[in-house]
Amino acid sequence: MHNPFVIRDYEDLNWKRVLFILVLVALIIRFPFFFRDYVDRDESTFIIMGQSWADGHLPYTQLWDLKPPVTFLFFASVIKIFGQSFIAIRLFGSLMVAITALFTYGIASNITSKKIAFWVALFCVFFQSLFGSLQGVMSEHICTLFFVAGVYLLFCRPRWYLFLVSGLLFGLSIMSKLNMAYPVFVVGLFLLWEGFKQRKIASTIVNLALMVLGTFLIVLLTALPYYLEGNTQIWWQSIFKAPMAYSEGKFHSPLKTMPFLVVILGLLAVGFKTNLIDYKSRGLQLLTAVTLGILLSFMQAGKVNGHYLIQLYPFILIPMGMAVAKLPPLQKKFRPVIIVLLLLIPMESYLEYANIISNKIKKGSFFNGEGVDVPRYITDHHLETENIFFTEYHIGYWVLGVSPPTKAATHPSNITREELFPYMQNPRQTGMEELRYIMETIQPKTLVARKGKEIFDKKLLEYNAYIDTYLAEHYTLVATVDRGLIYQRLK
Repeated sequence: MHNPFVIRDYEDLNWKRVLFILVLVALIIRFPFFFRDYVDRDESTFIIMGQSWADGHLPYTQLWDLKPPVTFLFFASVIKIFGQSFIAIRLFGSLMVAITALFTYGIASNITSKKIAFWVALFCVFFQSLFGSLQGVMSEHICTLFFVAGVYLLFCRPRWYLFLVSGLLFGLSIMSKLNMAYPVFVVGLFLLWEGFKQRKIASTIVNLALMVLGTFLIVLLTALPYYLEGNTQIWWQSIFKAPMAYSEGKFHSPLKTMPFLVVILGLLAVGFKTNLIDYKSRGLQLLTAVTLGILLSFMQAGKVNGHYLIQLYPFILIPMGMAVAKLPPLQKKFRPVIIVLLLLIPMESYLEYANIISNKIKKGSFFNGEGVDVPRYITDHHLETENIFFTEYHIGYWVLGVSPPTKAATHPSNITREELFPYMQNPRQTGMEELRYIMETIQPKTLVARKGKEIFDKKLLEYNAYIDTYLAEHYTLVATVDRGLIYQRLK
């Protein structure tokens, strides 16, 4: 029987075999994290927003978060079909990573050899799954899948319908994470420049018009359910106006992104200068345009979080792979060292496998983390669940089947983001007013915090001083579950 893992001739690879290997590697790396309560707080928010949509409430109407609706649509679809399942959400996240890597392989195999393309795709799985909070399902995973698929179509033979489909994919990408509008715009400029250079102006403009049509069609489709409900204002404000206000917030500055941008642009410049990267290659020019567009979006956002880099990996790994392939081949005596290093890359996964086994032995469940254990304690000890406020581990709302106390509290940190309040149709105007309303009017019977951590950002002295004083006067600590602190309101 033919072993699918033994690759004797990379040129004989077909996409089915590549996909099989990528899916298997993605599952092996990401599987132990299927049982984690959360890896990044944003994922918890997406799950809660998805549940609200699955329950019949359009995004931004009952709950609110700063992402376009296609991100929430992914979670809502999985929840609607498979119910409340961490495993289903993380499984489909793993498939997204593998398919993104497959399209990366397709792009790379149009520029370079299938051998380099295969290894680039494999490292694409690694880099989208490891090194930080990437084992959950992030909005970047969703938008990157659509965007890479759209770029792949631009490497196929130019057909009018492929530009339309590419535009639809770009629209889905932008409606998953708005910053993808920057690389889409830069790609459009590149295609326009290419058309002028090749003196194919008429056909280029037609193709670009189809691409733009596809993109705007998706944007308008996301507005349709709000139009039918007579509430397009919340759609417009939440998707377009709020992100602009957020990027101008006090903790964001384009200067913070400069060191990262200098490193990436420096590597590209060195690659082109030394001819390790062929600057005459049309494919590499297009990938460079995409990279510049993504970097521009980071500058506009004013920060570069680790999970933002998911958007960048497929497009910088290809030229990096091509550059490495041009270096002198390693001597045979060093190959065992390379094999060991490759096996050590998923160290986070190995540690998580040990963690879930340890948790099963100690607590009787593979599912672990305070976002699971705290709700279990609350349920087992018959504490109040309807009127509850998670200042941390807010995935607990989903586990308990309840909603956050207010729209602004969907993601706990949104309470302090006053610049967003005008766009979420929130009756309170300031963060302190919102916090006082939650604590003094709603009066949560149960409150959950985290041991050793301020409830709000340590720079927000007024918020922390208020809630620390209020907890001391009106609440008592009834339990500590690992790092989770469970408070009960005094009668």
